[in-house]
Amino acid sequence: MRGVTPINPQKKIEADSNPVKESDYYEGERLTQLLDLIQRGIETSKLSNVNSLPEKIWLKKQIAIGINEVTRVLERMKSNTTDQQQNPRPPPVQLQVVIVVADCKPRTLTKHIPNLAASRNVLVLYIRDNKRASLRLGELVKLKTALAIGVKARGNDLNLLLQQILTRDS
Repeated sequence: MRGVTPINPQKKIEADSNPVKESDYYEGERLTQLLDLIQRGIETSKLSNVNSLPEKIWLKKQIAIGINEVTRVLERMKSNTTDQQQNPRPPPVQLQVVIVVADCKPRTLTKHIPNLAASRNVLVLYIRDNKRASLRLGELVKLKTALAIGVKARGNDLNLLLQQILTRDS
């Protein structure tokens, strides 16, 4: 077996190329303020909705809810490395920001999202709240729990509010 290197069980392969600093997490009072502002943005956007869609349908048009949907939307977005001639059509949906629960178990459920979002120039916000972050994120989108949501860039009040939050926190 020449040329085969043995696997070292002691060496841990880390998939996250961008380590998250402690200050990147939203928790405690900062998390409460963020979720309250997003909730207020959702409410004002909903009030300015002229199509008067049912609430769940309107919410699905504004926010990608869940790990699978966030991943699907990110994969359909144009990568930074992808040549424009390869796919001349713009993707149907762009994400402005992805909010991920940082304290979910197992961590492998959400481990791919930061790298995928970074390759698409989408900001990732991490939230944690002593095992309750998924419940609080779920309340935001009228579900029991949610491990990840992606706010779609639609140019509405919610997007403007998030842009103000992101520039303030940068």
